[in-house]
Amino acid sequence: MLTTSLYAQSKVGSSAAAFLGSGVGSRAIGMGGAFSAVGGDASILYWNPGAMANIKKSEVLLSKANWLVESDLNYIASIIKLEKGRSFGGYLMQLDYGREEITDLNNQNGTGQYWTAMDYVLGLGLGSKLSDRFSVGAVGKFISQRIHYTSASTFALDLGLHYKTKNDKVRIGMSIANFGPDMAMDGKDLFKKIDIDPENSGHNESLVAKLKTDPWPLPLFFRVGTAIKIINTDLLSGTLAVDTFVPSDDVEIINIGFEFTILERSNVQLGYKGLGNPSSEEGFTFGAGTMFYAGGFDVRLDYSLRTFGLFGNISNLSLSFVF
Repeated sequence: MLTTSLYAQSKVGSSAAAFLGSGVGSRAIGMGGAFSAVGGDASILYWNPGAMANIKKSEVLLSKANWLVESDLNYIASIIKLEKGRSFGGYLMQLDYGREEITDLNNQNGTGQYWTAMDYVLGLGLGSKLSDRFSVGAVGKFISQRIHYTSASTFALDLGLHYKTKNDKVRIGMSIANFGPDMAMDGKDLFKKIDIDPENSGHNESLVAKLKTDPWPLPLFFRVGTAIKIINTDLLSGTLAVDTFVPSDDVEIINIGFEFTILERSNVQLGYKGLGNPSSEEGFTFGAGTMFYAGGFDVRLDYSLRTFGLFGNISNLSLSFVF
């Protein structure tokens, strides 16, 4: 795998909806994205829907990250445990670019109007245990991107598998994400006035035309990972996780993470994201969290920090309600 990653060719900029690869959930980010076999909270809907049936209790998770160039990455998800080993879940992931004043050639300091941009994905999923060790899951998604009055949208499907040994010492996860049709931008911003023959006069110089945009494919993500419990005592447990991540629009990478859990209430994560991609700005990750009881719920608070090269450090805060 390492050899393949070292000689892989980057295809950055060859797909739409690049925000789908941002990553969500403080625990998962703290482990460097090596989370497809770990699971345990509602962010697993994003990483591997095959593990959603293995959560111990129903949960609602809220997560927020101060993303690149002053944008905000928000994530809200919930998994509800059903009977017969089934679970139902849904999530909304949103990337808000904020707003900026519009300028043109005649108004260099601004026109007084503003443009906005936002990407989001809305997913609904169902997971089921086929046995006490093996589970499967799927998430159907609606994906949308918008900038000012131009937008694109499509539907996609995520599929996942999860397996754990009898003593739960070893877990294996696998998922494929964003399987769906291409996206093409459309909207009234594409209407332009044109002059068909600017070399001659005597004809209509303000014909309305519509710019044609090309369709772009979704980034297809394939993940396969292993999580091994290497420490298991009444006081302390530790899990080592390794994920191979193969995107259609970038080089293959390996993510590594380690999580300590103290008395099943507090945890610390360490990780590294992007092994095998020398051009990656990402690298070391760190996370920590704790659980406490409040208002009739078990409440879990998690925080993570990841290095992002020239962009500095990216922080992520998650709040979960377990019931």
